[in-house]
Parts: sequence; structure tokens; C-alpha cells
Amino acid sequence: MGPPPLISILLVSYQSGATLERCLAGLQGQTFTDFEILLVDNASTDGAPQAAVAANPAIRFLEPGANLGFAAGNNLAGRTARGRWLALLNPDAYPHPDWLEALVAATRRHPDIRSFATVQLVADETELMDGAGDNMTSSGIPFRGGYRRKLPATLAEGEVFSACGAATLIDRALFQALGGFDERFFCYCEDVDLGYRLRLAGKATLLVPKARVDHVGSATTGVRSDFSVFHGSRNRVWTFIKNTPPLLLWLTAPLHVAVTSGLLLLHLRRGDAGPAVRGIRAALKREALAGIWASRRQIQAGRKVGSWEILRVMSIDPVAFIGRRLIIRPWKGPRSTGA
Repeated sequence: MGPPPLISILLVSYQSGATLERCLAGLQGQTFTDFEILLVDNASTDGAPQAAVAANPAIRFLEPGANLGFAAGNNLAGRTARGRWLALLNPDAYPHPDWLEALVAATRRHPDIRSFATVQLVADETELMDGAGDNMTSSGIPFRGGYRRKLPATLAEGEVFSACGAATLIDRALFQALGGFDERFFCYCEDVDLGYRLRLAGKATLLVPKARVDHVGSATTGVRSDFSVFHGSRNRVWTFIKNTPPLLLWLTAPLHVAVTSGLLLLHLRRGDAGPAVRGIRAALKREALAGIWASRRQIQAGRKVGSWEILRVMSIDPVAFIGRRLIIRPWKGPRSTGA
């Protein structure tokens, strides 16, 4: 098979025929070429993954025979990957030619960083950002920084709370040490959950402004479909319960409940409150909550930083998600960990 590549690119495909070909074309045009592609087919019926492999036999093709979701699909590919780094890429994210080159350059500039976020532009409206890193409010509500805001003339390299899973680079050994994605999430917020656990382990995430992709976003599931609203609502609660350090949890739990209630009112106004309510109920079911709480005990027992270090990288405004603010903090190197 030859020596392992520097980067393994993980693609999880489900009914991605409308976007997969363009995504793979973007990978074929990369200026950095020391990578392999692992393509997971989540039981698609459109034939797109099979056509892609027929066109490029070098693709390592994984067929689990069922729809594993984004979380388990990436975990499967990650276990099979050979690269030093994992580049997670959605089939509806189209990388610019120097996407990987910019990320590799960042790993060399910052050998202490093991997780990198990229700038996502709105596909076919590239003057707008689809996001520049994920942020977390003090109420425990995640949001994509700069979503549908105009791309600034200059964008600084710096620290963000976590990376959006649509296009990110993470150290493979670190990904595995953290247990990969939580497969209970299936999809939505699994990247924020991973990024939060990375934070608790004392690891930062850096935004690389020159690493860019054009992103459609929810091309398969729909931005406001019942599916996306249900999973987003459920997984947001799980992320908050699992990861928030003890002191911060009790200080911010009332805020989380209040803001979640406000979001339910917004869903009611939009006419999609049903799946949001079902998602929250599913999150709080006794059996599911027991499992999440068990994970919480394990995560908190092993964390390397305390509440104040987590609060430092949050947006203090509990409803900062309303304006989709762009929050990038100057990177000043590793900090000492706290209790």
C-alpha cells in the first residue's frame, strides 16, 4: 500500500449525488497532494459513491451497509485512516485549491495546536460566510461564527471555541484518544461536543483564514427540516449536560433553560415547534439521560481545565447567537491549566 500519507480525508456520503462530484473535483485540484480519501457510503440509493469510486479507484471505499450517521461514519473512517492528520469534509463542501496547503502550513507554524478550523463560504454566494469556527455562549448554546455575514477584507488567524465538522483538520491520535464523535448524536452538534471535550482536555482550536471551502450546508437533510430540528434540539441539550464543568453548569443551567425556552417560542412562531419539543424530550428521557450523565462523570473526571478557562473562550452574552457574531481571539500560546 505504500507509506502512509500525511492527511486522510474523511467523506461520509448519504444521498449526496447532487454535491459529491464537485467536492471530489475540488480534492483532485489540491495544490497539496500527500493525502488519501476515505469515502463512507451510508446506504445511499443514488449510486453517487459507487460512481465516484469507479471514476477514481484510489478512493478507499467503506460500505457499512446501513446509515450510520455523520458521527459513526466518521469514526469508522477514522479507525481505518492512515494519515497523521484527519481532514473531515462534508460532501457539500467544496475545497479551494489551496485548502490543504494552508492547513498544513498552519500545522507547521503552530506545532502545539492539534485542531484547526477553516473558513466556510456560502456556496455560490461566496461574498458571504457560512461560518468561521463554532462559538459557545455562556448559556450553553453553540452557533457558527459569522454565519451569512459578509466576508471581511481581512480575517485574522486566531483561536475559536471549536471547529465546524463540515471542514476541519484534527490530529488523528487526538481524535482517537477523545473517543471520536459521540455516536449517540447521529448528526448535528457532534462536532461541538467533540470540540468541547477537546477544550476540557486543555487543547485549543485555531482558525486558519486562508483555508477555505464553499459550503452548501444541510444539502441532504435540509436546514430546517423536522430531522435537523429534532437532532439539533436534542443534541444541544446533551452537549451542555455532558461537557459543562461543575461550577459553570450550576451557574448557567438557569440561563440554558431560559434561552432554550426562548428558542422554543421561536420554533413555535416558525411552525416547527413539534420536532424541537420532541428533541428536548428525547434528550431528557431517563435512559438516554442516564447514559449522558455517565459520560459526563467520565469527562469531568479527566478534564485538564476548570470552569473559568472554559468561560474565557465562550461568548459571555447568552444570546450572542442572534447576531451570529464572528469571535476570533488572538492566539498567545498554551496556557497553564486550572482546577
